[in-house]
Amino acid sequence: MSSNYVPLVRDAIRLLDKFSESRQCLDDFVEDSSKDLQSLDPRHKHFILDTVSGCIEHKNILDVVINLYEKAESVPKRELNMYLIVCYLTTCFLDKLGLKCFSSIVKSLGVHKLQKFLLFFLSNLTTLVLEKWTAIYDAEHVQKQWIEPTLRWRPEIIALLEKLAVKVSSGSQQRKAPAKTTEPQEFALTKPKARALPVPEVIPVLEKQKPVPRTTYTAPKEMKIIHDVKQKNKQRTETLLYKANLQMSPLKSQHYQEVVSKESIPSAERLHSFKSTPLPSTTRQSHWNIKLNSAAILRQGALVDRQLSQEFVRMECLVEGALEPSAFLQWQNEMREKDLQEELAKVECRRLEGRISREEAALARSRLMAQNQAAAKLKKEEAAELMRRYAVKRFQEEKEMKELVQQVSDGHKNAKAAKEKLFEMKQKIVREVSKESQEHLRRALAEAEADMIRKCEIIRQIHAIESVSRTKSCHFDDRETGGHDLLGEMSLCELKERLALLKEEQLTERLQRRQDIHSQRDKKKQLLQHKLDTIDHHRNAQRQVTTSRTDRTKQQTCRQVVAVHESVLALQRRLEEKKQERNSLKHREQISSRPSHSEDVFSKQTSCEQRDWGDLEQTLALQIQELASVSLL
Repeated sequence: MSSNYVPLVRDAIRLLDKFSESRQCLDDFVEDSSKDLQSLDPRHKHFILDTVSGCIEHKNILDVVINLYEKAESVPKRELNMYLIVCYLTTCFLDKLGLKCFSSIVKSLGVHKLQKFLLFFLSNLTTLVLEKWTAIYDAEHVQKQWIEPTLRWRPEIIALLEKLAVKVSSGSQQRKAPAKTTEPQEFALTKPKARALPVPEVIPVLEKQKPVPRTTYTAPKEMKIIHDVKQKNKQRTETLLYKANLQMSPLKSQHYQEVVSKESIPSAERLHSFKSTPLPSTTRQSHWNIKLNSAAILRQGALVDRQLSQEFVRMECLVEGALEPSAFLQWQNEMREKDLQEELAKVECRRLEGRISREEAALARSRLMAQNQAAAKLKKEEAAELMRRYAVKRFQEEKEMKELVQQVSDGHKNAKAAKEKLFEMKQKIVREVSKESQEHLRRALAEAEADMIRKCEIIRQIHAIESVSRTKSCHFDDRETGGHDLLGEMSLCELKERLALLKEEQLTERLQRRQDIHSQRDKKKQLLQHKLDTIDHHRNAQRQVTTSRTDRTKQQTCRQVVAVHESVLALQRRLEEKKQERNSLKHREQISSRPSHSEDVFSKQTSCEQRDWGDLEQTLALQIQELASVSLL
C-alpha cells in the first residue's frame, strides 16, 4: 500500500498546478477533478481530492512556511506545489498516512531536497512558523491542531530523514571489486624444455628530426600590430590637435586685436587716451577688516617680526656693498614680453588659417546643396505619382472593408441582447442580497450602541466615586529631630540654615574666580591689540611699495609695441578674398532662385494638385475611423 501512494501524490501535485484561485472556485474545481479521476479506485480518488482541497483551504498557513523557506534557499517555481503538499501531509495528514507511506513518498520525490525542507520546517516550527500562524489564527487552535501533532512526530521524521540520507550516500559510492587471492599450482616434475634461442634485439634508429620553424627567423606579428596601432594613434592625435587649433577660443584673438588696435593709434593720441586699469578685486578689497582669533594674531605678529628682521639684514648687506638683482629681473621681464608677443602672433596665424578653412568648407557645402536640391525635385515628382496610385488602391480596399464590417456587426447584435438579459438578472440577485445584509448590519449596530451606552454609564459612576476628595490631617514641626539617635542628626530648620551658609561661601568663591579671569583677559587683549597695530603698520608699508611698483610696470608695458607679423597680414588678405567669393556666390544663388512666370503657373498647378490630394487623404482617414467605430460596436 505504501508504494501505491507515490503516483497519487504526483497526481495531486499535477492537479494543484492546474488550479488558479482567481479564475476557479474550489467546489467547481473538485467536481471537475472527480470527473477526470473516475477511472481510479474510490479510496485513491478520495485521497487525491482530500489532499488537493486541504492544501487549497490551508493555503495561507502553508504559504507562510514556503515563503520562509524561499528566503533561506533558492526554490524553482515548478517545485512550490510539491513542497506545499509535503508540508500539508506532515502537519495535517501524517496520523492517517503513517511513517512507512511517508518515507516512500519522500524517496520518490527526492530525498536531498525534502530533507533540507523538512529539517528547516521542523527546526523553525516553534519559533518563526508559530509566530506567523498565531498572527493568522487563534493561538490555542494553532497549538492544538497543528503544532502538537507535528512535534509528536518530529523525532521519528528526523531519524527517518537521516536514515534515508545515509542510504542514498552509501548507494552513490562505487563498490570496489573484491581482491583476487592467489591460487597455488602443483609442481610439474617433468623434463624441462630446451632453452629457446634469444630473439635478436632491434637495432635502434635515430628519429628524423623536425625542421626548424620559419617563425624563429621572422619577427613576431604582435610587434607589427603594436607598431601599426601606435602609428594610427599618433595620426589620430595629430588630427585632433589640428582641429583643436582650428577651433580655438576667440578670447585670445580678441585680446590680440585689442593690443594691435591700441598700437596702431598714433603716439600723440595714445598719450591723451591712456587710462590706467583698476587693481584686481582681491587687492582693492585687501583693506577689509578680518576678525582674527588670538592664535592667528600671535602667528601674524611673529611673521611680521621675522620679515622685519630679514629686511634689516638685506639693508645691511646693501650698505656693505652687495648687488641688487633688479636689472636682471627687468631683462627677464622684457624677454618674457617678447616671447608673449611671438606666441600671440602664432595664435593669430592659427586662428586665421582656421577661418579660411571654414570659408572653403562653406563654399563646398553651398555647391553640394545645389546638387542635392536638383535631385530632391526629381524624387518629389516620383513620390507624387506613387501617392496618387496608392490613394486609388486604398479607396477600393476601404470600400471592401466597410462591406465586411457591416456583415460582422449584424452578427454581433444577437449576442449583445443575450448579454444584457444576463446582466439584468445578476443585478436583481445583487439587490436582494444587499437588502438582507443591510438588515443584519442595522441590528448589529443597535446592539453595539446599547452596549456602549451601558459601558459609558458605568465609567461615569466610577469617575464620580473617584472625584470625591479625601482630607488628611498632617502635623509636622521642623525644629524637632527624627529621634533616630544618629551622630549627625539635625532638625529641618538647622539643615536649611547650614545650606544657606554653604551657598554664600560658594558664591564668594565664584565671584573671586570671575574677577581673576577678567583681569587675565584684559591683559591678553592689550597684548593682542599691540600686535594688531604692528601688523597694520607693516601691511600699509607693503601696500605702498606694491602700488608704486605696479605703477612703474604699467608705464613700461604701455610704451611697448606689439609687432604684427607679415604672415598674419597675408592670411587676413586671403580671408577677405574668400569672404568676397562666398558673398558673390550667395548673391548669384538668390538671383537664380527668383521664380519666373512659367514657374509660378507650375507652382500653382502643383499646389492645387497637392490640395486635392490632401482632401482625398482626409476623406480616407474619416472613412477608416467610421469603419473602426462600427467594428467596435
